[in-house]
Amino acid sequence: MTANLESLCLKLKIPYVTSLQGYAFVQKKAQKVPYAFAKNKCLLPLDADDDSMTVAVSDPLDLDALEEVRYLVGKQINPVCALPDIIKEAIESCYGQKEDVAKKLIATLREKQSSSLEEDEGYDLLEQTSDSSVIRLLNALLTEAIQQEASDIHFEPMEQGLEVRYRIDGVLQMRHAPPKELQMPLITRIKVLTRMDIAENRLPQDGRIKLKIGGRGIDFRVSTIPVVYGERVVLRILDKSNVVVGLHKLGMRGPMLNEFQKMIAFSEGIVLVTGPTGSGKTTTLYSAISEINSPEINIMSIEDPVEYKLQGIAQVGVNPKIHLDFATGLRHILRQDPDVIMIGEIRDRETAEIAIQSSLTGHLVLSTLHTNDAPSALTRLIDMGIEPYLLSSSVIGILAQRLVRMICPHCKVSYVPSPSELAEFGLTDSAPFYKGEGCASCFKSGYKGRHGIYELMTMSNGIKKQLLKSGDAVELRECALNEGMSSLRREGSYLVTQGITTTSEVLRVSRSCSEE
Repeated sequence: MTANLESLCLKLKIPYVTSLQGYAFVQKKAQKVPYAFAKNKCLLPLDADDDSMTVAVSDPLDLDALEEVRYLVGKQINPVCALPDIIKEAIESCYGQKEDVAKKLIATLREKQSSSLEEDEGYDLLEQTSDSSVIRLLNALLTEAIQQEASDIHFEPMEQGLEVRYRIDGVLQMRHAPPKELQMPLITRIKVLTRMDIAENRLPQDGRIKLKIGGRGIDFRVSTIPVVYGERVVLRILDKSNVVVGLHKLGMRGPMLNEFQKMIAFSEGIVLVTGPTGSGKTTTLYSAISEINSPEINIMSIEDPVEYKLQGIAQVGVNPKIHLDFATGLRHILRQDPDVIMIGEIRDRETAEIAIQSSLTGHLVLSTLHTNDAPSALTRLIDMGIEPYLLSSSVIGILAQRLVRMICPHCKVSYVPSPSELAEFGLTDSAPFYKGEGCASCFKSGYKGRHGIYELMTMSNGIKKQLLKSGDAVELRECALNEGMSSLRREGSYLVTQGITTTSEVLRVSRSCSEE
């Protein structure tokens, strides 16, 4: 498509551009035509002088669109051509919400409050207009959180008012404090969108919202729970465009990546991924099954809930209301002739037993557990009632993981580490370490984005013998380290020496792990 468009532009003598970020209107987020018009026609004004305006178009032959722009702006049009994806990205940037919109709305609402509520699920946050100040405030908060790449939004009732916090890169950050009188209207608005019972405020409720931002679908998983000063609401943001699926994109180092790829290529056995909530376990499983997915094999999953839909994979969602739990769903999946089974989480003995039996009867099973490190997963399964000899013959390998925040590239500075920092990681090299000073790009945190650290334990003969002898987690870990396993702390220290993250960040996520 790129070559065809370039060739057409050459014939028409229209400039062809590969980026729009350098133009004045894009940098200033100037909006010269209505959003719906720019989106539908896939065009965007870029710059202007007294007599003419430069406009990016994806179809240089759409003369009607150019004529409409000329009529709207009252100037001669100088078209430049760009790919549709480049124009759409610039449109979203120009028409996106400015950073202080939510703050200004809250300031306005302290003086004037409107409690009008209307039900219009599925609208686009950039297109939505409403006379209700509460609706506009909620839209502004949702838009701001998405633009700041937050994973969760917390609405927390306090004695003096409502606190709004965003979880960005795994850490909660305080954002806004609307007045107490806005607490009920905001929470009621969220309940209306999720179709919850707005009259029930004594029991926890769950729901979902489907919205759009710039034409991009965004799902919100919503949970409410009664607390001392009202109802606390948490929205989990499920943005498909932010999901990084692919083993090569997860940040595993070469030898570990190769070993993990060998594990998931087995036709039978169990591969476990462990770590706390929010450590990226589900993304790793999605990446693993995407890696092995092909028309020749039948891959099925049971999840709670199905967060992201994957092409070519049959995904089943747990539903406690109709008694469809992991164990029940797993039994029925086994009747569907699967080759690979993904279990969202092994929570109880029954699910663990079915997973073990499935692996022993010719299925590859991928699942997660909540344990601090890789060896502890075996101890946890033994505690559930699984015999060690069954684990030694079914488990192929266990991957423990964490997500560490990366140093913000915009405010990254070097410093000389203290002897205690070096000693903490067993390092003797006094080369400079790096940290973020904090800037507008990272919201003064010094961090931007996240990177995985991993600990992969292969079920070698030595570990199997140790497991049959004793299921003690400390002894299993010592055996695994002797067998060549690289610990989470060691992988984290590598990222520190590469200037990717900081010592304090590695300690934050790995402090609960056993020391070597």
